[in-house]
Amino acid sequence: MSGWASSPARTVVAVLAQQQGTGVLIGHHTVLTSAHILGTARTARIALPHRAEPLLLRVIWADERLDAAVLHGEATGLLLPFQTRLSTVATDRPLPGCEVIGFPRIQRYDEGRRLDLDQYTGTVLPMAGLLRRTMVMELDRPPAAEREDGLSPLAGLSGAPVFAGDGLIGIVRSVPAGRGHRRLECVPLRAIMADDDFRLWHAKAIAPLPAVADLHRVTGNHPVDARYEEEYAEALGAAYRRTKIFGLDELGKRASEWDLDTAYLSLEAASKDPGDSQHVPHRIDELLAARPRVLLRGDAGAGKTTLVWWLAAHAAAGTLGARLAELNGLVPFVVPLRSLRARGSGFPSPAELPAAAGLVIDSAPEGWAGRVLSAGRALLLVDGLDEVPYEEREAAHAWLSALLARYPRTRCVATVRPLAVEPDWLASENFEELTLLPMRDQDIQAFVSAWHAAARLDGDDAGLDALERDLLQQFDHNPPLSDLARTPLLCAVICALHRLRDGFLPETRWALYESALQLLLGDRDKRRRIDAPDGIRMSVEEHQQLLQRLAAWLVRGGQTEFTREQALHQLNRALPGMPRVQAQGTPEEILTHLLNRSGLLQERTDDVFQFAHRTFQDFLAAKEFVEDDLLAELLRHAQEQQWHDVLLLAAGHCSRRELPVLVEGLLAAGSATRKRDLKTTLYVLAALCAQHAAWLSEVLHGRVRKAVSSVIPPMSRPQVHQLARLGAYVLPLLPELGGLSRDSSNRVTDLICSIGGQEALPYAEAAARAGWAGNISPYWERFPTEAFAHRVLPHLAPEATLVVEGREELRHVGHLPQTRVFVIGDLSPAELVEGLGRRPLDRLALATNKLLTDLDVLSALNVGSLRRLTVQSCVHLTNLGALAGLDALEHMSLVLMPTGLPILEAVTRIPRLRELTLDMPRLEDDRLDLSPLHGVPGLTVRVVNVAQRKILGRAAFGDRLVLDTSSS
Repeated sequence: MSGWASSPARTVVAVLAQQQGTGVLIGHHTVLTSAHILGTARTARIALPHRAEPLLLRVIWADERLDAAVLHGEATGLLLPFQTRLSTVATDRPLPGCEVIGFPRIQRYDEGRRLDLDQYTGTVLPMAGLLRRTMVMELDRPPAAEREDGLSPLAGLSGAPVFAGDGLIGIVRSVPAGRGHRRLECVPLRAIMADDDFRLWHAKAIAPLPAVADLHRVTGNHPVDARYEEEYAEALGAAYRRTKIFGLDELGKRASEWDLDTAYLSLEAASKDPGDSQHVPHRIDELLAARPRVLLRGDAGAGKTTLVWWLAAHAAAGTLGARLAELNGLVPFVVPLRSLRARGSGFPSPAELPAAAGLVIDSAPEGWAGRVLSAGRALLLVDGLDEVPYEEREAAHAWLSALLARYPRTRCVATVRPLAVEPDWLASENFEELTLLPMRDQDIQAFVSAWHAAARLDGDDAGLDALERDLLQQFDHNPPLSDLARTPLLCAVICALHRLRDGFLPETRWALYESALQLLLGDRDKRRRIDAPDGIRMSVEEHQQLLQRLAAWLVRGGQTEFTREQALHQLNRALPGMPRVQAQGTPEEILTHLLNRSGLLQERTDDVFQFAHRTFQDFLAAKEFVEDDLLAELLRHAQEQQWHDVLLLAAGHCSRRELPVLVEGLLAAGSATRKRDLKTTLYVLAALCAQHAAWLSEVLHGRVRKAVSSVIPPMSRPQVHQLARLGAYVLPLLPELGGLSRDSSNRVTDLICSIGGQEALPYAEAAARAGWAGNISPYWERFPTEAFAHRVLPHLAPEATLVVEGREELRHVGHLPQTRVFVIGDLSPAELVEGLGRRPLDRLALATNKLLTDLDVLSALNVGSLRRLTVQSCVHLTNLGALAGLDALEHMSLVLMPTGLPILEAVTRIPRLRELTLDMPRLEDDRLDLSPLHGVPGLTVRVVNVAQRKILGRAAFGDRLVLDTSSS
């Protein structure tokens, strides 16, 4: 937003009562003004500059001593168009550059019959009215000459807002005599907000207000800041609102770039150990809402950077949806660590944060970033902690820790590869860890549909409908193909290759990358009938030779970005060995050709370039190391996480002679380390390389199996994650559960569930027979639905919780006896009744269901003995009236649900309720008001992830209020 749409002037209204005055919107349908212009009136008309007819509002609070009043009414069109920042002056020094906007008598026109806005600038003098608790503002110049009738030319300005930047700090009260109309006496907003009667009346009629201590503290006024923030938001939008989508660049500029509104897919993430039977993955934006600081782990291509871009663009524009609305208006500082390394820059100081992303914008006003950080208005987005060399990661930790300690109210999201840093690496800075999960089948379907929709933008949609249907069918009937498509990057690669090959696809990861390079380096220009673009003709192999030299240099330096000068240096070293290419142009011309034509290189910022994705860089670097007979160099880095993808991808380039060297080297590196997680990773890499081999000696295959067996059972979540990469290979190596400790058995069942599928089903059944069905049942969706229901679930204890996700699973639970059921997904009331039938329910949870608007379905279920009910992330559920009929219900949990007055009042009608849990509640006006619950005798309330200062009415509960600020 910019200009008038984002101006504080949009909040100013004329108040027409016993006198004409001015008011300011402080919320939807809510106006703050002066009490004396109302007199004894209990209503007032409100005139808006953009509306022809006045609106009628009622007075909900007025205080003659303060000379302030609040008007409210559900008037159509009286909406807050600009995010007013409620502020207080927190300095004794004069505050220049403040402004007053209102409707003074001097500004009338049409012979005085019509009003118009006027604007005054001046200096707030914090000490001038200190003893009278009045805020004084001295105007920069006299507003007008004295009137003949003795009235002030500023009459009508009473109630007008006083702004410091975009912060509302008070309202005008009077113009004292003898000052030449240059001095205004004002009511400070802090005094109004501190008035108990004002807060009480406002909470009753509208909503609770922020605590006085939470007001934005104005210690200096910098009018240029607001203008710069508009420019900064526009620059962020230009940089991050669009993203390149693999496989569409041959279609032209319009189709190859996707608006993030279309491209962004809210993936699932996990915040708990999946061994928890109540673990339910959530969409990442849902999890971010309740977590001020997050370390987000995710594999290559999992969507980490896309999420950072999406957050930056939408937070700056104020267009995030309801779940993340509290991030709207924050100032995003994007710190792409890979870019900083490419430029040779260190970790940015506060003043350097605006420039870290390399936006196309002028330098920030001096001290601007520090003011944003001090005010708690910053959203710090640190992308790619794994891009920092291992030896520098503690320095990265120290930088981030120091920055957040200096500015503790800063929200932060940092991204990293899964194993790049140890668990709880940032726990001391109150970061919570989330892990991006592989795309589910429905996510893949959504991505495929969106990819083909983007392809149609070019206008050439011949055959795309049939190709889309065919690819979706292939995913349905080819599980190995679906397994390859679990990240957005690889799903896009598959979409592109499927289109190019008219439905035929490679079968292995290595073949997929090789085909993708063929598409980008050769087929694209041929299909577009472009011959010798830029006057240079290069074969696919020649392109690869140059790019793989550059990629290997980047990997050696621990970089992913490079400057033009660095690229030219590498080309100058490589071109003498390629005389046919060298003869066609200068190194500068060859680099321009690679940037324009390869489809693999992108300009990230001015004169900073990168590969389209890290995976392609690693694939080409691996090719260079193998072709240059440098396996020994690769293996010397085997214990460094940032080299692991290169080592794995090297297997696809190795000959029959070279592959055993790579596998044996990985086994030796694993044997040489005492770190069990790292040992497991290296043995898994060796096994993955061996799986790729067309031929490998049985002796070496045996050594690999023995090595993998030595780290089974896994002892940690990272080990489970690594071993699961081997899929069905690892299943025959699993031990019998009978001789294992409880913790080891937990990890083995975790591993079975992580692998899933038809081949893991017999192992899941055996574990269920051994008494571990409760650990396995939440992962039903990872196995064939019907077979799991009849081979695994019958072994679930009757008192265990049955987790059901989606209608397909719900159709298969009729024969099961469980009375505790956790139902996830968009299921209609009719489907719930049909699936759950008349089984007596002791505990019931309904989660992530967008179809429920009320709980009337409970009347058709057997809930006479229902003691516990959980409702989680049911975004359209607003009517909880059916709770009154649950006579046995003692425990109620609302997770990620609204907690406004209607919801809590419905809870009070549960006759035997003894415990209520409000877990990550969606707050109204950033407050949780518990006062509706005061009348429930003996009720214990547990509140999770809400700061104590945001909870109203907590004193009445005493020790019956339990606050839990840890992650749910």
